[in-house]
Amino acid sequence: MAEYERRNHGGRGGGGGRKRRYRDDDDFDRRPQRRRYEEPLVAKVRRQLLTIAESAARRAEDDVANIATMVTENFEDEEVKNSFLELSIQLILEQPFKIPFVAAIILVANSKNSALATEVLEKAREAAQNYINIGAWREVKLVLRFLGCLQGLYEGDGVFPVLEELFARAVDLQTTSSEDSLGLELVKIILFTIPYVMASSATGFESHASTLLEKTDIIASTPHTLVALVDPFAQPEEGGREVQTVISLLQNQLQEQSKNAWELACLPRPWKIAREGDSDGPDPLQSAPKHAFPEITVPNPVKPGPRPIYPEIYLSVYDGQDLETVPTRADIASTLLRDALVDTINILDFNRIAVAKFLIDIDCYFTPHIFVKRATPFDKLRDFAGDRTTWKPEDVAVDAVFSQLFQLPNPEHKLVYYHSVLTECCKVAPAAIAPSLGRAIRYMYRNIETIDLDLSHRFLDWFAHHLSNFGFTWKWTEWIEDLDLPAIHPKMAFINGALDKEIRLSFAQRIKGTLPEPYHPLITEGKEKDTPDFKYAVDTTPYAKEGRELMQLIRQKASDEEIQPVIDAIEQQAKEHGVEDPMMPSTDAFVTSICFVGSKSLSHVLSCIERNKERLLAIGPRSPIARRQIITSVMEYWADQPGIAINIVDKLLNYTILTPLSVIEWALLDRLSAGTILAQCHIYEVVAATIRKVTNRIRQIVIARIQPGLYEPQLSVVDETLNREKADMQTLFKLLEDSLVPVAGGNNDQLMERGDGSGTLPEDELIRQWGRRWLRVFRRKAAVEESFISEAMANAKPLGTAAPAPAEPAPESKEEELPDAAADGTDEIS
Repeated sequence: MAEYERRNHGGRGGGGGRKRRYRDDDDFDRRPQRRRYEEPLVAKVRRQLLTIAESAARRAEDDVANIATMVTENFEDEEVKNSFLELSIQLILEQPFKIPFVAAIILVANSKNSALATEVLEKAREAAQNYINIGAWREVKLVLRFLGCLQGLYEGDGVFPVLEELFARAVDLQTTSSEDSLGLELVKIILFTIPYVMASSATGFESHASTLLEKTDIIASTPHTLVALVDPFAQPEEGGREVQTVISLLQNQLQEQSKNAWELACLPRPWKIAREGDSDGPDPLQSAPKHAFPEITVPNPVKPGPRPIYPEIYLSVYDGQDLETVPTRADIASTLLRDALVDTINILDFNRIAVAKFLIDIDCYFTPHIFVKRATPFDKLRDFAGDRTTWKPEDVAVDAVFSQLFQLPNPEHKLVYYHSVLTECCKVAPAAIAPSLGRAIRYMYRNIETIDLDLSHRFLDWFAHHLSNFGFTWKWTEWIEDLDLPAIHPKMAFINGALDKEIRLSFAQRIKGTLPEPYHPLITEGKEKDTPDFKYAVDTTPYAKEGRELMQLIRQKASDEEIQPVIDAIEQQAKEHGVEDPMMPSTDAFVTSICFVGSKSLSHVLSCIERNKERLLAIGPRSPIARRQIITSVMEYWADQPGIAINIVDKLLNYTILTPLSVIEWALLDRLSAGTILAQCHIYEVVAATIRKVTNRIRQIVIARIQPGLYEPQLSVVDETLNREKADMQTLFKLLEDSLVPVAGGNNDQLMERGDGSGTLPEDELIRQWGRRWLRVFRRKAAVEESFISEAMANAKPLGTAAPAPAEPAPESKEEELPDAAADGTDEIS
């Protein structure tokens, strides 16, 4: 009871309940308030500059004005100023799409504070001069593009004197050699700078541009000797295609633009709206202070730079469509869009996800409304009436990636990088990219007979890799009619090669489940087996008993002394049966047993090879034919899974059990079969891989040979190695030439013996076509390697160069002998 009274203490009226708070306490919110965060100015400027023009929901012109105002108002802040200057140059060099927008910021900022423009021009000058000195011509092009966008900022002729100087160097180079390609690169820089100058805020430079175009026409319109080397089509005359380099195409487009008052409809002009904001007053950009063009010196001669330069052919995988989903070759947008896209792809190779985002957002960086809405179905494009362009942004982006994937003689980066860019694009915008890729695949398949053989294999690798990333789904029903074609037809070869690659990336049963019924016979029962049958398990096979014994000995990790009697027994039987080289059957049994025992995994077979390495190494010197039998045994055991066989042959080359020459002889002498073997994808793969291994080694030796710190006697040792390896490489290419020329010409002995010997069988022309395509690829590879060696060795250190004598130490003067004088502690010696 007492407890009850204590708790209530008088009930309602007793005043002993909850203590009443003052009104002030009731009105005051006692909850802890969240601390307000203010983004630092430096971070805000960086963020806005980095994301400029990236959002279609926000006007880039507004961002230009905001950034210019922020930077000029806080120009005294060293951190803001330095961050802006560094980031601006970095954007120019890494994100070419944004160059016109960064230039617009500088133009607007100049009207508010000209000191900012002065510092930006100095930074750009330093960058341009540095890149010119080292021969980084892509970076030179981007910096000059930025300076060209600022043409309205300068006194006098602006960027044109530098372009004239570049042209003078190009003329010198072309005069020296008609095969020079650096001069073409300089002309390309000039031509890609002109449109950005003419789309800038400057006026009155039409005559300058026309005069310069008249000069460049001499070089740009002259067919280069290397064009045939890099033409993506092996037989352009059959398809009626005109081979046109990028610079000749751009030259024609610019000349057409000069007749149309430099419309340049695709290029953005973000500075225009910025000056229209105050339409009543004077134009702030025209009345802004002018600056002297930064002094840029082009040395003579210019440096070629680290990347090899070849003429660039304009290739589009969307040619021949009913509707234009990409700009036509007659439209300058085709080259300007492609150039910006290609630079972005190749510069940002360290971040494929960022590249994919830029490619998908391409419509944000150019003039609004030149593209249709993203992911617009192809059939819906027919609804667009009038002069409206029907360019699909995703098609333009995909086209640019394929142009690099199919770059000859070699792309700038590894092929898998371009694969990954397309995969990321599909992940970012599957509804838009998937149909575009489908049309690109159909274009390549339609042209598979005339496309360069190297490019058809790149396409094959990408196709299989891409399908593996998306459940191996493809509309195989479209190609069912082609299953009736001969096995050596390029389309049938592509289908077989694609299925083989898919099986390598998965397993046969799964791939079979993704295919329509007519394709099932292409996946044989042997492909579905995890482990191929061991042929010596069948008693009717010659040397079956000895073969099984060998297999057991290898499985038991027997010594060489235990294996030798079985090998001798096989060779003895072979002699009795009149076999020309008894080592062939013994080698076949030995290598087949190794393959069977090691069939569980690659590490298993490598372990078997390692244990029997000495015996395998001894085969080649005793019998070159037996050495090639090693390849035959591996290929025959893994006939249904050639990818594994190619991998094993590659390892045997690394162990030097096989030589590159033996691989080429095996493919093109022993197994040529009148040339029909040339249609098998895995044969091209093993030959190309072998040649690549040889050429990579040559390049490594060349790089070692031209090292500045190399002197005698190491100089002679490296030079001797280089000459020996170079002779071996030339022997390989000569063997390829001698083997393929008869096939391409139709006078190969085996080919002439087919049918009635007339060479008019339906398959005979296909075989000759395969011979021509192989020949073209390996002639190009030989020419590229010879060119690399000669260019690298042009300035190499001559033989006999001795290391400089070490400098003698300078004698110590008596005045410097201070320790005794300092012993009294008056002077300290550190």
